Amino acid sequence: MSGLVLKLAPKERVLINGAVIENGDRRTRLAILTPNANILRLKDALHPDEANTPVRRVCYIAQLVLSGDAEPEEARTQLLTGIEQLSQVLTDIDSRKLLDDATEAVMSARFYQAMKALRSLIPREDRLLGGEAS
Repeated sequence: MSGLVLKLAPKERVLINGAVIENGDRRTRLAILTPNANILRLKDALHPDEANTPVRRVCYIAQLVLSGDAEPEEARTQLLTGIEQLSQVLTDIDSRKLLDDATEAVMSARFYQAMKALRSLIPREDRLLGGEAS
């Protein structure tokens, strides 16, 4: 079996291709066999008010594609521009690797992987901003 395996906690919600699905009272494993399905764990989702820093704004754009609220082609341009801007500031090796991973994911239309790589930069961004963002 190939594809994505989601492990859901009781009552956890996930967005799959625009449909919100809530797990029941027990832990569950779901195998997503459809390639390129848009999947977003709602516990990982950023609220629009939280998209208040450069990294969070770029993450939010990827999230909009996953939720079906943005067209992938329009978002691709915005994401690549945002990633390029971040790469001018986040120049350490670890950040560069994550930004390269995000770029590759965007170019391959793998928006969840792009969002995941970008989210890994949030703690670093928070340290650089002195913990001002939340």
